[in-house]
Amino acid sequence: MHSSESRAEPKTRASLPLLRQLEFAFRSIDILSVRPPDVSPGESIKESTGKMPASHTVETAALLQTARQLLCSLGAKRIARELRVEWNARLKTTAGRADYRQKLISLNPLLVSHPEEIERTLRHELAHVLAQFRARSRRRIAPHGAEWQQACRDLAIADEKRCHSLPFPTRRYAPRFIYRCPNCRREFPRVRMIRRTLACLACCRAHNGGQFDVRFRLKLLS
Repeated sequence: MHSSESRAEPKTRASLPLLRQLEFAFRSIDILSVRPPDVSPGESIKESTGKMPASHTVETAALLQTARQLLCSLGAKRIARELRVEWNARLKTTAGRADYRQKLISLNPLLVSHPEEIERTLRHELAHVLAQFRARSRRRIAPHGAEWQQACRDLAIADEKRCHSLPFPTRRYAPRFIYRCPNCRREFPRVRMIRRTLACLACCRAHNGGQFDVRFRLKLLS
């Protein structure tokens, strides 16, 4: 779906892709991560970061250095200079989140119990940042589309899936509103009513070069 939305867990809500903030919600039927039920996948959320033990400081610095080196090796030096990495205790079921606008990658502290997944999660989120950087001349790209998949290959995680299977706590919400594209008739279940003007991403890409087109604006059914 086209809207003005990284490893994450299965949810009952359908995702509304926004590039303002790309998220990574594991084992989910849509793309997103843990967020209040009225927030669309990828929507920027202003929230405070939970404090982490001082022992994480060194590890965070190492992860940031790794991420910056990877970006530089792939021709993204400008974004590498601006990138930040943090541990965010506000993340619950989501392993990580990438915010391109803020040049920020957030990692779930629960990953500490799964050290073998930390760098892969970092690269998954970094792929979101790299994909959007490469597509900077375009307003929107699909969160886990061809651009992200290519970035994953370049970051040596070619077999990366959009969803994880880590034993993180799950949170599910039953959709109460159904929106439909007037063109392709695809339906988009939502937990709460959409408060922005959204259009079907697939139709916008197929008929208007990926740009928003009012012809494909989503209509509320119930």
